[in-house]
Amino acid sequence: MKKYIAEFIGTFILVFFGTGSVIVNEQFNNQLGLLGIAFTFGIIIMAIIYSLGNISGAHINPAVTITLLIGKLIDKKEALFYIIAQFIGALFASELLHLIFPNNLGLGSTNPSGSILQTIIIEIVSTFVLILTIFGVAQNETKTLAGLIVGLVVTGLILFAGPISGGSFNPARSFAPALISNNISHVWIYLTAPLVGSILALLLWNIITKEKEASR
Repeated sequence: MKKYIAEFIGTFILVFFGTGSVIVNEQFNNQLGLLGIAFTFGIIIMAIIYSLGNISGAHINPAVTITLLIGKLIDKKEALFYIIAQFIGALFASELLHLIFPNNLGLGSTNPSGSILQTIIIEIVSTFVLILTIFGVAQNETKTLAGLIVGLVVTGLILFAGPISGGSFNPARSFAPALISNNISHVWIYLTAPLVGSILALLLWNIITKEKEASR
């Protein structure tokens, strides 16, 4: 049960402060800017990994959990409850932000600024990089730096992807504000593209690790 509570809390914190930074930026004359939003997400992710990672692994992202499920690194029941906890945490955060900022129309939801194709490709490739990074830091001597590395990678990815796709890489992060603000026309992109990217990362990781083992 502790794991599911940790995933709920972690995803709540991510969405509250992450999408909250987008709202604050809109409400207060672009004071944060893209750099401030990107670093807010990155720093919050670092904090979540270091505070809750030893309890649940700090997935805080259905794409991560589904990837681990496909890779048989987590069982079906646990994965299901992780995902439920993540979406509920995200929805609670977006509902609270709606209460605080009732006049904000988007609540930090992600929408394509470029074309649909650009957004899909960027979300796939960015999630691919994120998941590959997570696999990498979890398997070697950099494990103790996982929070720092993953946080910085997310920061960099948002700086690149933010102006075009909104920089999501996380179905729960995009679904919650889209649902609460009733901006659901493009939410399908952010529910599907990260899953494609994460599965591609898993496939590549399996190929790389098998070749490494074979060469020993």
